[in-house]
Amino acid sequence: MLERLETEIFLTLAEELHFGRTAARLLITTGRVSQVIKALERRVGALLFERNSRSVRLTAIGRQLADDLAPLAAGMEAALRRAADAGRGVTGELRAAFLGEWTAPMLLKAVALFGERHPDCRVDVREVQLSNSRASLMDGSVDVLLASFPFDGMACGPALLRERRVLAVAAGHPLAGEERLSLEVLADHPVVQYPQVTSAAFKRDRTPDHTPSGRPVPKGPAGGSFSEMLTLVAMGRGVLPVGEHSRQYYPRPDIAYVPLHDAQPIERGLVWMEGNTTERLRAFVRAATDAAGCSHARAYRPDPLTASPERLGA
Repeated sequence: MLERLETEIFLTLAEELHFGRTAARLLITTGRVSQVIKALERRVGALLFERNSRSVRLTAIGRQLADDLAPLAAGMEAALRRAADAGRGVTGELRAAFLGEWTAPMLLKAVALFGERHPDCRVDVREVQLSNSRASLMDGSVDVLLASFPFDGMACGPALLRERRVLAVAAGHPLAGEERLSLEVLADHPVVQYPQVTSAAFKRDRTPDHTPSGRPVPKGPAGGSFSEMLTLVAMGRGVLPVGEHSRQYYPRPDIAYVPLHDAQPIERGLVWMEGNTTERLRAFVRAATDAAGCSHARAYRPDPLTASPERLGA
């Protein structure tokens, strides 16, 4: 079994392809780097690096070993971080964000309860937009986000908020006077699209390609933000299925919101990078679940007609 230092030296050299830079990064001597690599090659029975006075290159066997070891090493680091977090307790700072105006009160309830339970951990709250919600999680500027499901590629907690769907149409649209509508009407009108950066599973859920009966749904223009999408609706460029809270948070005299009687409710909850599942994050998910109350908090289960998140967890 490889020791941690051996793994670290090998993977660093595989990245740097330079003995001196590898030694400098790891604060060891170049002789130690060379010694470890030679010992590994003896164990493997083959060269891992081709080296001469001018260059260092991975062999095919070395590349395969690097590809196999990298995720294992990352998993070990994550496990050590989680153990350290558990040993220290819930301290430090957590960066929580919300996407959509009406989710902010729920997030603040979670922050308040979390603060009561873990006064030594500070929570920084911020807002993200459709255009940067995923990027904020991936670049580490946000640890956890309260957003709509499905949010593919992320770990997801329980559903904390639930609302019925309505169809946003221009105030003068023929559908504006209806008491309620079926999802089948989407086949008869262009549907305004979400930005390109929005996850594929989310777009299939909100702006599906087909109605429940299989009729194709025509695509309308895309907006860069939710407000811009509603403006396209008001201009008569298309219709848009949204949550019923849009009536309260986006009231506009040029838009009507008509209930969709046969649509599954929209669910929202916490999402985060699976590799960022620290003890502090788990504690925040527990606080948010408790703050939401038993009537709301249950494990997220997507509609079988739509794509599901990569992983459910808490």
